[in-house]
Amino acid sequence: MQLASWNVNSLRVRLEQVLEWLVDNPVDVLGLQETKLPDADFPREALEAAGYRVAFTGQKTYNGVALLTRNAAEDIQLVLPGMEDDPQRRFVAATVDGIRIFNLYVPNGKEPGSDKFQYKLRWLACLRDVLASALEESAQLAVMGDFNIAPADADVHDPRAWEGKIHCSAVEREALQAILALGFRDTFRLFDQEPGLFSWWDYRMAAFRRNRGLRIDLVLASEALAQKCKASSIDRKPRAADRPSDHAPVVATFALDD
Repeated sequence: MQLASWNVNSLRVRLEQVLEWLVDNPVDVLGLQETKLPDADFPREALEAAGYRVAFTGQKTYNGVALLTRNAAEDIQLVLPGMEDDPQRRFVAATVDGIRIFNLYVPNGKEPGSDKFQYKLRWLACLRDVLASALEESAQLAVMGDFNIAPADADVHDPRAWEGKIHCSAVEREALQAILALGFRDTFRLFDQEPGLFSWWDYRMAAFRRNRGLRIDLVLASEALAQKCKASSIDRKPRAADRPSDHAPVVATFALDD
């Protein structure tokens, strides 16, 4: 099974890029973030014609997530438990081929200490509780998406410049570590990787050309599932396209029959 995550920063703008990428990368499950579409405008027909079933929740202009699956998705959730009153559409979960899959668009947080930062921490705390409960029900879980957190300095092009700032603050990293401590592995770090591999680059200051990026898009796997992970990578090619998202797809491959 191949799982992929991609913050497309507007599915309306990037639909053709997604469809083209799926032709070259026919993954079993693709989680999209920042679809930025109300549900009535979601391009269900185009994605179904490409061979995918869809589960999605969105809103106009901001946020929005979707799960595209080759096989049937069961037990679909569209609201993060504990955040039922939150109008922001950031969470979708489903079970596919016996794997419980969570697709997330974690809040950005704006800057440490802000109200939006406190919202981010509250959201992550709710997520941790949900994942703790999910692990009691299933040993095979995958959690993917735009986490808006660079796990370590190795995931930052200039750790000194980003020290203490949003995406890289100690408090955010501690919140992510609390999730990992439940029994999850960052699949990208299961393998030897070249330095300087990132998944997000600002549109400004020629950041992509200069490779001034962050690795904030992750695929986490529970211990039982991580043992079946055979590869994990970042596909930079779509970031070099015309009118790209500022994020690149991340992919993890699992041998479920092992």
